[in-house]
Amino acid sequence: MAKIARFVYQNTTSYGLLEGDSTLRLIEGDIFGAYCTTEQRVALDAVQLLAPVTPPNIIAIGLNYRAHAIESNLPIPDRPVVFIKAGTSLTGPGAPIELPRMAPNEVDYECELAIVIGKRAKHVTADEALEYALGYTCANDVSARDLQTREDTQWARGKSFDTFAPLGPWIETELDPDNVRVRSRVNGQVMQDSNTNDLIFSCRELISYLSDAMTLLPGTVILTGTPSGVGFARKPPVFLRPGDLVEIDLEGIGVLANPVIAEP
Repeated sequence: MAKIARFVYQNTTSYGLLEGDSTLRLIEGDIFGAYCTTEQRVALDAVQLLAPVTPPNIIAIGLNYRAHAIESNLPIPDRPVVFIKAGTSLTGPGAPIELPRMAPNEVDYECELAIVIGKRAKHVTADEALEYALGYTCANDVSARDLQTREDTQWARGKSFDTFAPLGPWIETELDPDNVRVRSRVNGQVMQDSNTNDLIFSCRELISYLSDAMTLLPGTVILTGTPSGVGFARKPPVFLRPGDLVEIDLEGIGVLANPVIAEP
């Protein structure tokens, strides 16, 4: 499998290909166009991993696992539920999730498989859709539930605070997105454990559907939805608190880990 990481090394931001478990081989060129690997290698523990892309858009899908729709007491949707997260919500592996000053009390985790679009897509069919994906990565669709469900009539603010879109640790380019185990852990306790074979709308269907509505530019990130087990649906509810550690663990990709702090 080919894992492409974005990182800072010696004050320079670069892309590299993960070799084994501990080495990055630097990439020259454009990962969305022509690129090649070099002979230069750096140790993984010597770099600061970043979100693997800086997306022109972060498009997210709600209620895309049957069990999650049920736990949310909402009907199974007959078409994808689409919303947008602000680009400024992006953050990377190891960076803190900040509980916002204006809404710190009901911040929730959501483990998701994220699609990274590799080339311009417009009006593509479901059959050809995966040809437009560069690869896949782990995402956490962090959500302020009080704003999402009670204070606002739509989801944009509750989903878009700074740090509310952790992404990483790298892009896996060789993956069957229809059969990926997806898990989240908070302080080591498994909170969500499912598989993308339970998606209502598959990755193919999502790329095709969204490309009919908007041009998907290279680097666009699509968050495909979260399974059951989110904090607000638990009894009693479980919300994130300063000092927590959230891990998003996707089979075949890796683990995205972020500590939780109060907004400074």
